[in-house]
Amino acid sequence: MPTSQTNAAVQKLMDQYTEIARLAGALAHEIKNPLSTIRLNMQLLAEELDQPETPAQRRALKRIEVVQQECQRLQDLLDDFLQYAKLRRLDLQPRDLNAELAAVLDFFEPETNSGAEIQLIRHFDANLPTVMLDREAFRGAMLNLLLNAKQAMPHGGDLIVQTRGLGDSVAVYLIDTGIGMDDRTAAQMFDAFFSTKPGGSGLGLPTTAKIIEAHGGQIAVESELGRGTRMTIQLPAVARLS
Repeated sequence: MPTSQTNAAVQKLMDQYTEIARLAGALAHEIKNPLSTIRLNMQLLAEELDQPETPAQRRALKRIEVVQQECQRLQDLLDDFLQYAKLRRLDLQPRDLNAELAAVLDFFEPETNSGAEIQLIRHFDANLPTVMLDREAFRGAMLNLLLNAKQAMPHGGDLIVQTRGLGDSVAVYLIDTGIGMDDRTAAQMFDAFFSTKPGGSGLGLPTTAKIIEAHGGQIAVESELGRGTRMTIQLPAVARLS
């Protein structure tokens, strides 16, 4: 297929995706409006039954609490979906990847001391080339990966963050010594709505992958049950002036 036809086909697909994402976002917003009304009315009913005196009132209050919990679950799901479907133009600027990662890790480090002890280990390539990053989006993606790594180590362990120059690209390795995952889970973990967590939306990791891909990068996973997981993020480097 000639290049012009290929570009036209790609543009048509992008336009279709943009329209689908816009409609999906609009639908999610429309669902949020009646959901807010339901939540408000459930709250008012719960206040009226704040001190139940009869068995029937106690049963009614428990049912109201169930509805409130499900409303909150739907609210969280919609928020995650809107974040995933959001069409956002990245503000790509040349950045020092090591410095950006250091800032994220400094922010995240208190999390490693809550609950099981996690040792945070940094191995940064001092000669890393510059990369083009949207600081806010990239930090959000990294925090999501770090939190997932922490959750995979309920009894503590090592969390290693390493950078390495690979010529015309750079790599970030995020390695945990946690519970790991089987091949099926590893193959599906970036699929929308796939989750192994009770009540999880299954949109956190797909959103992270979407952000990395929007930077022109790739994300991959290697894992072994009982031994841990390695996430690899590869990003294009800014060409150095000779």
